[in-house]
Amino acid sequence: MTETVGGSRKKTANRNGAGGKQAGLAVERVHTTAGTHPYDEVTWEQRDVVMTNWRDGSINFEQRGVEFPSFWSVNATNIVTSKYFRGAVGSPVRESSLRQLIDRVVKSYVEAGVKHAYFATETDAEVFEHELTWMLLHQVFSFNSPVWFNVGTASPQQVSACFILSVDDTMESILNWYREEGLIFKGGSGAGLNLSRIRSSKELLSSGGTASGPVSFMRGADASAGTIKSGGATRRAAKMVVLDVDHPDVEEFIQTKAREEDKIRALRDAGFDMDLGGSDIVSVQYQNANNSVRVSDEFMRAFEGGKEFGLRSRGTGEVIETVDAKSLFRKLAQAAWECADPGIQYDGTINDWHTTPESGRITASNPCSEYMHLDNSSCNLASLNLMKFLGDDGSFNADLFARSVELIITAMDISICFADFPTPAIGETTRAFRQLGIGYANLGALLMATGHAYDSEGGRALAASITSLMQAVSYRRSAELAGVVGPYDGYARNAESHKRIIRKHASANDEIRTLHANDADTRSLATAEWQRCQEIGAVNGWRNAQASVLAPTGTIGLMMDCDTTGIEPDLALVKFKKLVGGGSMQIVNQTVPRALSALGYPTEQVEAIVEHIGEHGHVVDAPSLKLEHYEVFDCAMGERSITPMGHVRMMAAVQPFLSGAISKTVNMPETATVEEVEEVYYQGWKMGLKALAIYRDNCKVGQPLSAGKGAKASTAAEKAPETVIEYRPVRKRLPKKRPSQTVSFTVGGAEGYLHAGSYPDDGLGEIFVKLGKQGSTLAGVMDAFSMSISVGLQYGIPLEFYVSKFQNLRFEPAGMTDDPDVRIATSVLDYLFRRLALDYLPHDKRAQLGIFTAEERTAQVNADYGTPGADVDLEGLRTTVDATPTREPESKPTTTEPPARVGSSTELLELRLGTVADAPLCMTCGTKMRPAGSCYLCEGCGSTSGCS
Repeated sequence: MTETVGGSRKKTANRNGAGGKQAGLAVERVHTTAGTHPYDEVTWEQRDVVMTNWRDGSINFEQRGVEFPSFWSVNATNIVTSKYFRGAVGSPVRESSLRQLIDRVVKSYVEAGVKHAYFATETDAEVFEHELTWMLLHQVFSFNSPVWFNVGTASPQQVSACFILSVDDTMESILNWYREEGLIFKGGSGAGLNLSRIRSSKELLSSGGTASGPVSFMRGADASAGTIKSGGATRRAAKMVVLDVDHPDVEEFIQTKAREEDKIRALRDAGFDMDLGGSDIVSVQYQNANNSVRVSDEFMRAFEGGKEFGLRSRGTGEVIETVDAKSLFRKLAQAAWECADPGIQYDGTINDWHTTPESGRITASNPCSEYMHLDNSSCNLASLNLMKFLGDDGSFNADLFARSVELIITAMDISICFADFPTPAIGETTRAFRQLGIGYANLGALLMATGHAYDSEGGRALAASITSLMQAVSYRRSAELAGVVGPYDGYARNAESHKRIIRKHASANDEIRTLHANDADTRSLATAEWQRCQEIGAVNGWRNAQASVLAPTGTIGLMMDCDTTGIEPDLALVKFKKLVGGGSMQIVNQTVPRALSALGYPTEQVEAIVEHIGEHGHVVDAPSLKLEHYEVFDCAMGERSITPMGHVRMMAAVQPFLSGAISKTVNMPETATVEEVEEVYYQGWKMGLKALAIYRDNCKVGQPLSAGKGAKASTAAEKAPETVIEYRPVRKRLPKKRPSQTVSFTVGGAEGYLHAGSYPDDGLGEIFVKLGKQGSTLAGVMDAFSMSISVGLQYGIPLEFYVSKFQNLRFEPAGMTDDPDVRIATSVLDYLFRRLALDYLPHDKRAQLGIFTAEERTAQVNADYGTPGADVDLEGLRTTVDATPTREPESKPTTTEPPARVGSSTELLELRLGTVADAPLCMTCGTKMRPAGSCYLCEGCGSTSGCS
């Protein structure tokens, strides 16, 4: 039979009676054509994939003769070939075509669907196979990475990227926690858990001794994650640690990573490699997990009212200590301001939207904070590419989107039938509750392409309407699946709670205030879907305890050629595009001209504005661009960046239509105050978010440690009468003939020469630096700089003074050098003055500055460890490791061509705007990563720092 829903014809299977199971799903064609296989509709071509480390040119991966559709980008081809093709490279079993990859996954899903009676007929199964194939082939959606890694291979069929564990207050349980995390990390996924059941360090053991407390046990788990992270076949370990706000050790938990940042700064200043993945970072604790404090509504009301709040015993629940709620909340904000941790999770909101409270509370989340459900459970993810549903006329095809969602949610549920899980407990819970996490990517691009500012009422209305429609269709299809293969095992016990949550979603949909045709049409269809969802669910129940989350979509976002990830706005208007045959070029995002056309600009003006953006990296002062349209092109970083509350408001707009939460970090400028961080965390609770994390630019590097001493000195000086001593410096000129040396150098790909002249009695007296083409601005500046330093040296300014001022100064070019004594430099000046120190300063003065030759470092290591010739990473103990960011004044570039050594969009943004992005270097290829949700993503090779 057929039914009309939201103006579209949809086919459903015949019922065997009210409340009885149906014979199976009847699947209609949406994207495909009967009689034509999806592979036959596209043009295929052979490509060579050669991926190199852009810093040193070494080859990271090579596979030639791979087959992809002609419309797939080079970047997507590289990512899929290197990350998802299975089999040893060079062996006959190695996959070499996208067809093989898609068939391996899709056929496994269809086979399981047939086996478990999901389809009414063999024809329905074939149509389902073709539809999934077409959507994957055309980058309409993607499953999460574990599906591509594992499904259809000899490996365990792990399909989930997100896991939640549990730990009790026993040593056996704590040791089992370490073991289970290790198994999940080994498989390339991440896990989170709540440590609040563990007794605090202020409580007694049954033996009479004092308990260690959860923070103590975090050290062991952190060390385990740091050991296993490089052993996984897919990505670094990712983990989340949560502690309830009423735990007696909550203040210690809040301060853990902030205190470690002090240690990082001290070690970095002493010459150790403290970068992410650096050889010495392992000496610092708590760096392998995201930390979050779980705050209750009771605590937040106490904060509002300035009241006392009780910290409770883990064993008895009695209040053992009271604290000022405002003071505790300020400490939380202060720590986040200092080092971005901990984040915050709002327990009241999370459990108020819980579909299965009779089976247990939600106490934790996965590492990226989007999956929130029962302990010892998992969630498999899939994300749609929203730009695939935007027509040439600027209309969002809500009906096509809805029909695609129902196909994808069906496939996601089927995967649980054949999936393997890392522990029996996780497998049991997941099969009983069947948690799914459908989501989307490219929201930022969609809003820009339709002429909406990310931080605008219109943008939020469209985002909310799309998310509501996705959730409504997912649960409607889940109810239909329940009629075919039965509801989830825990449904009967939680039926009333689940129905209540469905009503809450539907009610929130009614409150969306639409402003334009796109959001109005989408919300209208969502309203009809919510009605159908409730009607079918009242009879059948639901197949899935949860349906949706918004994940980071890092690697899979690159696979789908998305401009933006998850719910994020665009990172920047200018990016890099990889070219067939190697290399890359700077391009203005293709969304920009589409947005300008949508705003009504003629072709000539579009071209002029795009040219301006290509030159400057932003729209400010672009010719013919109206001021009221500037906000459409606001990005996460850059000249016009979205305000922190703009991010929070977007999260609040879509949160009521998600089963889980949102993986997103709210970016804040370096100038943000602790009070502003506190306000963001407070407003997150007021606006109904489930979780929130912030990142303040450069917060990983503290203020100079000498500030306190300076204050004391000034105080002492006030007590003594001021003595004025007249001093006239005398210039000591160099003789006509003097000894000198010339050093050639390379810093981050930039080549130059350092000429140093000295006095006959041994002392540096002049320098000349050759950098840049003769007659260029850079060459002129370096000549002037060299003369000023030379004159200063001749007037008696000590060389060590200059070294202390210029070492660690950060600006581009920076990176690897060709000097064995100074392996990495944060700028050309950093390198030059470290080299001068090594050549002209005695050992004792260099030791005070933390500058040593390679031989001296070798001797130190041998002396410390007593093992000459041992396998020690001497390069990791290099001198030039201080990476203190120094914000440089903005300057307009003089050319539209970026330096050849720029390797990512983040670095291009730094080049254009003169800012330093706090993103780590990729541990695989060395490219600077970019934010993706609450994780980081490498545009070069697709590696991520979290789950996607």
